[in-house]
Amino acid sequence: MSSPVWFITGVSNGFGLYLSLRALKAGHRVTGTVRSRTKAADAVKQIETAGGSVIELDLNEPKVRIEEKVKALGQIDYLVNNAGFFVLGAVEQATEEEAQRQFQTNFFGPLHVIQAALPAMRTRRSGTIVNLSSVAAKDPQPTSGLYAASKAAVEALSEALAREVSPFNIAVLVVEPGAFRTNFFAALSMPAAPLPPDYEGTDTARARGVFERGWDQRGDPRKGADRIFEAVVGGNDSAGLAAPLKGKVARLVIGQDAVDRIRKSADRLVADLDACGEVAKSTDF
Repeated sequence: MSSPVWFITGVSNGFGLYLSLRALKAGHRVTGTVRSRTKAADAVKQIETAGGSVIELDLNEPKVRIEEKVKALGQIDYLVNNAGFFVLGAVEQATEEEAQRQFQTNFFGPLHVIQAALPAMRTRRSGTIVNLSSVAAKDPQPTSGLYAASKAAVEALSEALAREVSPFNIAVLVVEPGAFRTNFFAALSMPAAPLPPDYEGTDTARARGVFERGWDQRGDPRKGADRIFEAVVGGNDSAGLAAPLKGKVARLVIGQDAVDRIRKSADRLVADLDACGEVAKSTDF
């Protein structure tokens, strides 16, 4: 029996890099993507030394180019959409170009990768698609509006996709990380337009300052990658803490901070549903 094949986008650091190395350690085959092999030379060396391969792919490339690169790989058992970035700023600040770039990288790029990989998975009646989201999709903070919206779009897509492809034995898993010690802050994209003076002294200005300074992230990306690998591959308890979750959860939440924030968000949603109950019923025929 041949080893499973992984295709992981965004392997220059963080989850992408550590998940690649974890899969290779298990004897699986891995192809990762970076925008530039030169700029990501250290990660490329680590992955190739461990037996994997790395290709250049930019999620801002035309759909046809993305499809060509994905289909050229042949069989893909585990597709991981990990690449992404964060446009920092208030919604009012965002330029048209910034909004489009945020969604092209975080939503349309992954969509095109999925569309390229699905026909072969469907033919084989086998495959797993893993889409990296964020706690921000469930608990958006000021200055994270574009990023949170792009990740929420990925989650909605994933839920519909999971229902569409389940008859073909294809699984879809959303990963919702909290704050992990990756290069997240270093990769922030600052808006071209300044924050309007009216926002000074508000939560928006304070949130911008927190993101710009960074904070002590509690999450260990190596452990996060281990949990993702376990939940995707599955097995019993001896296969890892998250292995028994395979096929049982639509979302893998990693990081206690993510659990806490998502739970509070869910409580607010339930409170809104309770408050709107009679109003909702009043609109039926």
